[in-house]
Amino acid sequence: MKCLLIASESAEVLFHWTDPDFQQSIQEQYGASQEEGQGLPAFEDSISTLFAPIIISCSTMVYRLGDSYTSFTTENNHIYVLHQFDECLYIAVNGDGEEEEDDLRRKIYVMKKMIEVLFGMVTLSSALLRKELRPQDTEQRARLWKHLQSLLETYSHLRENDQSFLVEAVERLIHPTLCEQCIEFLERHLVQQLNSSVERAGEEVLHAFILVHTKLLAFYSSRNASTLATSDLLALIIMAQNMYPSNVDLDDPGPQDVENTSGSGPESFYTPEPSPTDRESSSSDKAVRGSTPVFEFLDPDIQIPTSAVAMSVYRFLEAFAKLEKRLCEGQEGSAAIRGQPTIHDVRSKLDKFIKALGPSEIQSAQLQNVWTEFKSRAFARGGPGFSKELIPWCKNLKTQLCGIYRQCFLIDCGPADIPRHLSPGLQERAQTMVQEKLMDWKDFLLVKSKRNNTMVSYLEDFPGLIHFICVDRSTGQMIAPSLNITERTTSELGKGPVAHFIKSKVWSLVSTTRRYLQKGYSTVTLRDGDFYFCYFLWFENETGYKLEAGDIPILPDDSAPIGMLAWDYYSRKLLRYYSKNHQGEVVKCYELLTVHLGVIPTETILQHCRQLASKLWEPSRNPLL
Repeated sequence: MKCLLIASESAEVLFHWTDPDFQQSIQEQYGASQEEGQGLPAFEDSISTLFAPIIISCSTMVYRLGDSYTSFTTENNHIYVLHQFDECLYIAVNGDGEEEEDDLRRKIYVMKKMIEVLFGMVTLSSALLRKELRPQDTEQRARLWKHLQSLLETYSHLRENDQSFLVEAVERLIHPTLCEQCIEFLERHLVQQLNSSVERAGEEVLHAFILVHTKLLAFYSSRNASTLATSDLLALIIMAQNMYPSNVDLDDPGPQDVENTSGSGPESFYTPEPSPTDRESSSSDKAVRGSTPVFEFLDPDIQIPTSAVAMSVYRFLEAFAKLEKRLCEGQEGSAAIRGQPTIHDVRSKLDKFIKALGPSEIQSAQLQNVWTEFKSRAFARGGPGFSKELIPWCKNLKTQLCGIYRQCFLIDCGPADIPRHLSPGLQERAQTMVQEKLMDWKDFLLVKSKRNNTMVSYLEDFPGLIHFICVDRSTGQMIAPSLNITERTTSELGKGPVAHFIKSKVWSLVSTTRRYLQKGYSTVTLRDGDFYFCYFLWFENETGYKLEAGDIPILPDDSAPIGMLAWDYYSRKLLRYYSKNHQGEVVKCYELLTVHLGVIPTETILQHCRQLASKLWEPSRNPLL
């Protein structure tokens, strides 16, 4: 019994996803209320009727009381979690006891993230976003909603089964020689050929990376590219998996296969850094595949010819969003424009920007009209100046700027000589090149993608250690032994039910430690029956020296979920908060979770944790740096 709904303030459904049980419940409920001889109502109408009272009551509380509820539980133990993003209300529901409030809140934020990846800056305008999420063409709407529903299901599957999505960090496929060769291949062969081709029509490749299932094999970014955030990379991996889902039961290796194909032996467990990477770029997903998908190749991010427009639009949106926020907070006059790029500088640049767009574009003319009215109110003598009366015009300007972005990047009916992505011919060539490069490694990569890192090489040094996850939050990368839980595969954790039991304990531990972290605790130790769990979060400087422990921020219960996919808690909140006392110093953040047998003495377990943390990230294990 699961559901996720996005609705407008007028209770119009902008998107919905339901599992079969929830869908059947709605159909039974509203089918029984139909008069005899009438057919069942459309499912969208039924779900709209079901949620309309909740949506309206939530909107009423916001406008009448300036407050709203964020969650509630019904008499039949259905949990509802609500979150308002601008004028769009997200509602997540669980009625089978499999998800708690934190899980539903995380699902809401991830759905918002996927929509941002698909629609970019259009999400900053609720009016335009509603048009994108609910196209008038019913067939187009059905295709879009089906795609979003599929992405949500793929994310849920990965979070339940993949450790990298459990902790929201990227797992690199461990093999130094092959990683280095593939990075070189992407840079010197693939990217060069694409950028030198006449078919690219002005496009420039910025990023290229190769996945084996969800493991990152190689990553390349051009020197003139900005950083690709970990959240964006995780979102792109979800999209790749959605296109070509991995079947974990196919070619599932046994422990003897790992010994035969481990390549560089137990001393090769390291995580190489990528080359300098890129941020906030568009991407399309493609894969190289045989009878079953083996290599998932993400089409390189490209810089289309109007990319300068996107940067300008972003800066203007940021300026007017800050101004709107200050005006809403009651800051008027000089206080509203203090401490940000001077409004006169914005005025000059926006005048030039509109002039450069030209008068022929409809969207440009609309932006010109709104901007002219804004200037007459903000700058003219006798006008209201920078007062609350400007708030509607700030919103209108944001909508018009988002419309410019939408026209340049999302509408497919642009001029034929301005492509929106790499041509089909170039995409096919790129896929062929990657497939030829990696086909000889196919069997090896299938093994490594399932058993990238094993506990075998750690048991001698750390007796009693059952499992661990170590995450470098500064780079968004993680290291952990593989968890195979298929019935026909025997691993170090045992076969089937035993491994599944350990897996459930690990998932539960991560959920528990996040709740403690939210309350401001950076260290957690728990004894649970035959097991002893540890969690540590700490900071180091650039030389690897551990910094003194300090207070970390306490978050409210309804805050954005801790992680990197939905909201980068570690960079945007934790590191900024901690770095206030370390001005001018590069601060890195790490997490370690361990599971030991409960019979191991506590002193030994703590010693293991210190030694393990040191061993996993020592520089000698990073030959590609």
